[in-house]
Amino acid sequence: MRKLLIFLVGAIVVFSLLGLWYYQRNAYSKEVMKLELLGPANPKAFDEAEYTVKYKNNGNITLEYVRLTFEYPDYTIVPEGEKLRKTETVDDIYPGQERTVSFKGRLVGAENETREAKVSISYRPKNIKARYESQTSHTAVMAASPLTLELDLPQRIDSGRTFSFWINYFSNTDYPVDGLRVIMDYPAGFGFVQSKPAGLDKNEWQLDLLNKAEGGRIEVQGNLQGDVYEQKNFRITLGLWLDGEFVLLKEATRALSIMRPSLYISQTINGVQGYIANPGDMLHYEIFFRNAGQQVFENMFLVVRLDGRPLDLNSVRTEDGSFKSGDNSIIFDWQNIPQLRYLGSGDEGKVDFWVKLKDEWPILGAGDKNFSVKTVAFISQIKEEFVTKVNGKLKFSQLAYFQNEIFANMGPIPPEVGKETTYTVIWRAQAAYNDLGGVKVKTILPQSVKLTGKIFPEDAHLTFDSESREVVWEVGDIEAQQNPQERSIAFQIAFTPTADQQGTVPRIVGSSQATAIDNWTQNTLQVNTLEIDTSLPDDNAVDMIGGTVIGPGGEI
Repeated sequence: MRKLLIFLVGAIVVFSLLGLWYYQRNAYSKEVMKLELLGPANPKAFDEAEYTVKYKNNGNITLEYVRLTFEYPDYTIVPEGEKLRKTETVDDIYPGQERTVSFKGRLVGAENETREAKVSISYRPKNIKARYESQTSHTAVMAASPLTLELDLPQRIDSGRTFSFWINYFSNTDYPVDGLRVIMDYPAGFGFVQSKPAGLDKNEWQLDLLNKAEGGRIEVQGNLQGDVYEQKNFRITLGLWLDGEFVLLKEATRALSIMRPSLYISQTINGVQGYIANPGDMLHYEIFFRNAGQQVFENMFLVVRLDGRPLDLNSVRTEDGSFKSGDNSIIFDWQNIPQLRYLGSGDEGKVDFWVKLKDEWPILGAGDKNFSVKTVAFISQIKEEFVTKVNGKLKFSQLAYFQNEIFANMGPIPPEVGKETTYTVIWRAQAAYNDLGGVKVKTILPQSVKLTGKIFPEDAHLTFDSESREVVWEVGDIEAQQNPQERSIAFQIAFTPTADQQGTVPRIVGSSQATAIDNWTQNTLQVNTLEIDTSLPDDNAVDMIGGTVIGPGGEI
């Protein structure tokens, strides 16, 4: 019983203390600690910024053990010996008491960047063991920088030619700025030569102390490789290192373009600019180089690189150059070419070589078509590329048979005067290397020959003009494929020899002409065949004797 009584008394004491603590806490939570942070809205870099902290005890309880913590914005220059985070112990704050405290520093940053300052105050209400904290912040937007940074670039330059540009900087702030760095981002293809003054590296410079209204200039020399009319962007930044980080203050971007160089390169093939080659052609290349500027060029090399599957690189021939099969290039040395040794203003020089195109080359897969050969000429860091299209091939054959599997021909062999003998004519067309459009075949039938009307396939577009005696086959389009697509037609003709043809081997089909438009080069391709007589060179069952016209009764 005694133990139970002690337990009950202890429980009552504990719950009473908890209730008192809860009451006091809730009672204080209704009170207000007013905390404000005032500061500049749009400060300029390096101008002194003053932050004012106001705090007031709006409650009826004294606040003890007060600690105030102020955090400057990142990248703030603070008085020597101070840190960006500052904590102070403050005297007790009595009910209704208000105080202010200020902090000064110089903000650093680029235009439109934000800088946030923070303040917090922690305290313990009298007779209450719990600590409380209030906090607030202030955000400033940086105004236009008092520092000037400009990039003075030429608008256009020659590719590969050394040129100069300038970086100009200026300070208009009252604060003496030390430790500024200039960092340059070069475009691809830029080669640094030197700078005045010399930098920490080829793209970074440390500036001397800048007072108000002071500035300077950095000259940079380099060269830039690029294609004609290509635009190149240069970016420059101005800043300083604070707490191990580079703080941006100002930046500028300028662009220049690569202009056509004063050293011009041109090419002819077989005496023609824009030449379109044919399989099997022998190509005579002439590479011309002309100095259209004022600068003199001396001791140059001219290199021509060859590329293209149709080229027969084993046939390369040159009198003044040296061919290297490893990279398929021809090197012309200034020691052998006077104009490469010295090319004055307005002077022009020339080199030449020969190379043959293959008659045939392998097709590597579906879509392997539209062929060309390329030459790339290099001289004094100038590069010029020439692409020469290669015509495809229109393959066409004309055959004639007496014995064949398409039509059953009739009549005497050898042909006899006054009697009709029929023959089968076969035309075959095929495209190689490039697609062909508008393929058409024409021939003229002799007076003693006529069409019988038998055609295979029956829907083929074959026409005959009885007045001109012209036979026309409209083939249409033929695609170039890895496995060649052949178009063919067979038609039957009838030949009735006249008396004046006795003892001769008469012509029964004239020379045929096949034409097409090369869809890649837009050139017209043409193939002509030999005429066919009654000896039928493609029919093994007929020979010259079997093709000689005999008279009635078999006389020759």
